Amino acid sequence: MRWSTPPSHYTEKRVTDQGEKEATMLAQLTARQQQLFEYLSAAIDRDGRAPSLRQAAADLGISHAAVAQGIRILEEKGYLKRHGHYSRTIHLLNSARQPAALHRSCEVPIIGRVTAGLPMYAQQEWDGTVVLDTGLYKEPHLFALRVKGDSMRDAAILDGDIAICTPRQFAHNGEIVVALVHDEEATVKRFFLRKKRVELRPANPAFKPMFYSFDDVLVQGKVVGVQRVMAS
Repeated sequence: MRWSTPPSHYTEKRVTDQGEKEATMLAQLTARQQQLFEYLSAAIDRDGRAPSLRQAAADLGISHAAVAQGIRILEEKGYLKRHGHYSRTIHLLNSARQPAALHRSCEVPIIGRVTAGLPMYAQQEWDGTVVLDTGLYKEPHLFALRVKGDSMRDAAILDGDIAICTPRQFAHNGEIVVALVHDEEATVKRFFLRKKRVELRPANPAFKPMFYSFDDVLVQGKVVGVQRVMAS
């Protein structure tokens, strides 16, 4: 005999077991740690992201250092996971120690201007932020760029798209990268290392490949995904 839906006693048992697991998990916390965990959970559910340390300290009436220490302890005990250094992203974990669906996201900066090196991108250079599903984007320290033009059209990167990138200062042939040219212009192209120069190749036959000396090109990141808002 097959049930199209689980029998009521089976459903109740699973709910009870889940509640017991969560109760056991919370029982491992001190009262102050549980208060911080519940505060973070409510704040993330309400705002879609964790509050700043300053805001959490003010709301809880404790010091900035105490909040930071409490978050570190919750992470060590497996109640949450911090994601990267470019954003204040915290994932609350379920009883299986996996990010809960409602909290499986991270907010990364859209960079308004790329500068040389792998900087802790200054907030004044941000052109907004984008929220990503960390189930899809597992790399830490991501950043994003708005794409201008259609030189990468055949790689499914279109004008107005948001390219999701992981910071890197090297590339393998054929990878799509964010490259800084002459320390001024950031471009998204396929990278190829030749004997005496670097080729940045578009993915559109209407555009010609560009060749530069090694000193003129600085790889700043690898494109790992694209976010697109469909026109209404």
